[in-house]
Amino acid sequence: MKKELARRAVLDSAVMIVLALVFAFNYMLFVVKNQFAPAGFNGIATMIEYKTGFSVGYFSLIINVPLCLFAFFFIDRGFAVKTFIFSVVYSVALLVLQTEAVTSAIARFQYDAQGVDTIFPALIAGAVGGYVYGVAFRRNASTGGADVVAKFVSKKNPMLNFFWINFAINAVIAVASYFVYGEPDGSGGMLYEYKPVCLCMLYCFLSSMVGNSIIKGSKSAYKFLIITPHAAEIEREILVNLKHSATKISAVGAYSNTQRDVLLCVVNKRQLIEFRDILAKYDHTFTVVETVNEIYGNFVNVKHDENWVKKTLEKAERVIGVKSEEKPAENAHVP
Repeated sequence: MKKELARRAVLDSAVMIVLALVFAFNYMLFVVKNQFAPAGFNGIATMIEYKTGFSVGYFSLIINVPLCLFAFFFIDRGFAVKTFIFSVVYSVALLVLQTEAVTSAIARFQYDAQGVDTIFPALIAGAVGGYVYGVAFRRNASTGGADVVAKFVSKKNPMLNFFWINFAINAVIAVASYFVYGEPDGSGGMLYEYKPVCLCMLYCFLSSMVGNSIIKGSKSAYKFLIITPHAAEIEREILVNLKHSATKISAVGAYSNTQRDVLLCVVNKRQLIEFRDILAKYDHTFTVVETVNEIYGNFVNVKHDENWVKKTLEKAERVIGVKSEEKPAENAHVP
């Protein structure tokens, strides 16, 4: 158990280091040349750097070290440590990338839209930023700054979505950027435009959407809750045709007081039509379908355990009369 925890801690730390490096390169390649503020406190740091030249790397250290200490005592220690690792590596990486020698070396890779089609670097930066946010949060960590504040607020009120709290914070930063990226109008005044605000909002929205998608997971499927008097027949077809099992639950109708069997089964997306065709054969069958974002647990991989299917079908033949010599489908998973 201790070895597993140690291995996981090392892996999480390595992932946070890689994410921090990706985040630093994302800033240098797509943000710094295009005059818009990205999400969170990093956006504040970007505006300060634009106006004063004070490095985002130093600002990140000044802000995130106290925030990580706060998170250590008031949020979660593991979360705080991993966020601290990310923040330190990100800050140091930025300081290195902003040195004259390294800056000149990566200059040819920087996306400088020169005020034209700046939506593209904002889209790229937002997608990469959202990926970093999502992967970090799946490992109970964050990129620091506003993420820590949002994590604390969502801990106090779990019904609030982490990324939409972050988006609300970022909206305030976007409004502030309107006054930062103004240009002299030649008559002693300043000319302000909404372009930096729109780019900031686009970055924030896209990063929130991508991050939320990663948090929800990619192993989506469909859960069927089937109320039917034909449970044995449907169970047989699920076993034989879809190479899945199901959980049978006894239930009683509230209105009719009639005993019914309820089948609970989760199938992958590509089997949705096949499953629907099976259910269409049986009358007095009522089905509730839900989207499942991700499936956790240990399941039998049919591809690597054909004996399981054989034994299951033999058992089913004795119990409900299943007869099939079909081979298991490739990559099917049996819950």
